[in-house]
Amino acid sequence: MQEAIAATRIRVFWQPGCSSCLRTKEFLTRQGIEFESIDVHNDPEGLAALTALGARSVPVVALGSKYTLCQSINDVIRFLDLKTTPTPPLPPAELVSKLAHVLESNARYTRQFGADYFRTPFRNRNRTPAGLTFHVFRVAEMGVQAAHQIELRFEGFDDQPPGEWQAEDIARWGESVREKLLDWWKHESDRSLSYDVPTYYGRRSMHEVLERTAWHSAQHTRQVMLMLESEGATIDRPLTADDLAGLPLPEEVWDK
Repeated sequence: MQEAIAATRIRVFWQPGCSSCLRTKEFLTRQGIEFESIDVHNDPEGLAALTALGARSVPVVALGSKYTLCQSINDVIRFLDLKTTPTPPLPPAELVSKLAHVLESNARYTRQFGADYFRTPFRNRNRTPAGLTFHVFRVAEMGVQAAHQIELRFEGFDDQPPGEWQAEDIARWGESVREKLLDWWKHESDRSLSYDVPTYYGRRSMHEVLERTAWHSAQHTRQVMLMLESEGATIDRPLTADDLAGLPLPEEVWDK
């Protein structure tokens, strides 16, 4: 398999600001694997190539006409037959605690945005602070829904806040999502989260889905902080390394 990989061009399809995309690229780079980097958000030909594969979301790692989604690094490891093992996830209780802290922080940061900047696209991605702060909470909400056997669908990650919602509306809604998370965990009978739940990349253990939900929300909250810094704001109690310890986050906050 390694010889086949060496003889075939590896392509990584991604878009700016995508947390799993950045994590995938950094992971492959650490493994010493060369790849063609294709930004489907800013490259129409790259988007056409992704569509030709039959994939409907990013990140995607492709070898010829075959590909894998990269929501789970384990899938990338299996697809490329890599001789490495990812770090085991934190215990479920720690993941819930960290995710709850991230959501509380994101609500606080949401309230810091000025009205004009709140709907302005950021850098090389058509995503606004309004859209990103909402997305953090939507990611968490979908994770909780998965625990109730509601399928995790990639289309849900594209949901946008109602046009009339201001920062306070998103923050309050996000606080209600945090309460849903804590209520679910309070009543969860299987604290190992070893049961499977449905996702668009296959049935996975709820423990794996919770880990992805936690680091996914955390990475985007790091990006929310970057947006505030770019506006010249002083972040109210920024997330620290200790807050995020144990989550498999990318090193970078935004693609360079």
